[in-house]
Amino acid sequence: MTDPVSSFAPRLLAWHRLSGRHDLPWQNTRDAYRIWLSEIMLQQTQVETVIPYYARFLAAFPDIAALAAAPVEAVMGLWSGLGYYARARNLHACAQQVVREHGGVFPATAGQIATLPGIGRSTAAAIAAFSQGERVAILDGNVKRVLCRAFGIAGFPGSTAVEKQLWSLAESLLPAAQIGDYIQAQMDLGATVCTRGTPRCGMCPLAEDCVARRSGRVAELPTPRPRKRPPLRQAHLAIIRHAGAVLLERRPPKGIWGGLLVLPEIEGEDVAAWLADRFGVAAQSIKRGEVLRHTFTHFVLDITPACIALPGDAMPTLTDAQQWVPMTALAEAALPAPVRSLLAR
Repeated sequence: MTDPVSSFAPRLLAWHRLSGRHDLPWQNTRDAYRIWLSEIMLQQTQVETVIPYYARFLAAFPDIAALAAAPVEAVMGLWSGLGYYARARNLHACAQQVVREHGGVFPATAGQIATLPGIGRSTAAAIAAFSQGERVAILDGNVKRVLCRAFGIAGFPGSTAVEKQLWSLAESLLPAAQIGDYIQAQMDLGATVCTRGTPRCGMCPLAEDCVARRSGRVAELPTPRPRKRPPLRQAHLAIIRHAGAVLLERRPPKGIWGGLLVLPEIEGEDVAAWLADRFGVAAQSIKRGEVLRHTFTHFVLDITPACIALPGDAMPTLTDAQQWVPMTALAEAALPAPVRSLLAR
């Protein structure tokens, strides 16, 4: 049996040359901007979902200066549907900081990159490794899964003690050279072979020494997060239509759906009274729609829509955050996924 620590990187690199992914849109470049953009988009999101968003972003914002100069509303619009919207706000803030403080050039080291908005230790290391060849370890979800199984590390990987152990192990496994290929190999192995649900152990270059495989604990590792039943919340949203347009309002920059256009939230049980008090108008018709359930990271939201048609001569009183958006323009609007689903009904 080979030494699992000293042979880890060589086996991964040999596997990656033959079986890794080599033609993703953000590969084969040392452009830190493109690498950073892909790393942020790939957080909590599958490669297949990211590819079209990545292409549209680069078409609209070909470099970091273009992204920094764009209004945040345009950034949110292109991000619409990708989820985890704080990533988009941090992306824009990070671009502006790089332009303002670094002359539009990404810092060279992982330590410097990690000081920028929305970039944690692992993402900073990936950017530095791919763009500069810096010899640094990463620890994203795929890598945690590979290490926990290969070396039999139990305990929730997000806990402080286990994460510290994983960082120490990841750093001890780094090869002396080919850092970018090695980092990509780790990501690819976790994404395509050592997957969460149906790992393909027969295709894994680490299978011979994998502790989880030898001990029959592949399904148990990594140890899942201790489960808590997410709270259920309720919201009543108004789909107010008038003259071929729908009324939307922009959310504050921070919080749920921050910076996106959403439907007004109905307060109280009497929709007609709320409409008169909030907008100073009476409805031509009001119809309750079917409940839409949307799951967030920490809670579940049941949304009950009220479809409200206004008479042609209605003149609602709007705030600065509210606007009429033509139904024909909704495809390009910065809408969260559940609002888009409600309007598509």
